[in-house]
Amino acid sequence: MIRFFGGKGGVGKTTLAAAFAVRQARRGVRTLVVSTDPAHSLGDVLGATLSDEPRPAGESLLAAEISGERQAGRRVAEVLEDARHAVPREVLPAVERHLRRAVESPGTVESALLDRLTDLVERTGKDWDLLVVDSAPTGHMLRLLSLPELLTPWIEGLAHNRKQARDVDRFADGLLGQAGAQRDPLLERLQSRRQRLEALQARLRADARVHLVLVPERLPLAETERAADQLTEAGVPLAAVLVNRVASGEESGVLARRRDQEHTVLARVRERFGGDGASGVLTVPLLPGDLTGAAGLDEAGAWLQPLDPQPADPQPLDPPPADS
Repeated sequence: MIRFFGGKGGVGKTTLAAAFAVRQARRGVRTLVVSTDPAHSLGDVLGATLSDEPRPAGESLLAAEISGERQAGRRVAEVLEDARHAVPREVLPAVERHLRRAVESPGTVESALLDRLTDLVERTGKDWDLLVVDSAPTGHMLRLLSLPELLTPWIEGLAHNRKQARDVDRFADGLLGQAGAQRDPLLERLQSRRQRLEALQARLRADARVHLVLVPERLPLAETERAADQLTEAGVPLAAVLVNRVASGEESGVLARRRDQEHTVLARVRERFGGDGASGVLTVPLLPGDLTGAAGLDEAGAWLQPLDPQPADPQPLDPPPADS
């Protein structure tokens, strides 16, 4: 099971993702919750110090905050190692300079982040039963979830061109009497990456669900509607839309006037996404306090009960590997 929580910045998606993860862990579901938001706050919400690698954050619960920049640096180091075996020595310094600069490119960071997410998706169902992703704000989440479909044909083209170049090299070696089977690490990595992206696409469409989070205001609603359309086009299934910080109905003065606006937005949300419930719209009231730590997250998690997956047989959560 894979659940994404995404939405406009400041709507409370990190709190709800953490509350959902904590709730499922308390039910005995082996759960990993990760943040892909560059402005990480998952550790603050959980009251834990987190890193790129999953760390225990409670009984049956692991948590991590993924850094796209660090992942990009590791990935570039791997590509450089392959390049040392695949490009002429005289052009290697230029290739290295280009790759070092590429670490700062947003596309490189997001692609590396996707690689790390792929690792975690592949381990879901083995090392943990449920992966909960606290996504970056909506635009970043949409790009991340669209990358597998966008990158696959591009990587296929790179692999095809690389294979053609290798075939020419082998033909020339044969004419010179130097024919021999030689590995091509770069081509092998391209082919492996294509296969993993195809598997990720299939896994997301089969097992992933996206909860779009908003507050009952017009601007977050407009962004949510656009995100829902783009996710549907990408083939990623939507789950219940979560409307956070809904007024209780007992306010007066300014808050009472705000409640009238909320009713208008809620009516539009239900019209667009269906009625109340786990398959339509779920409202979470405006709750007191910071909603951090065990007590605060339990309070928020109680409102997410309709999202509970089918009960799972409790299994021990294997200890995560030590940080590298």
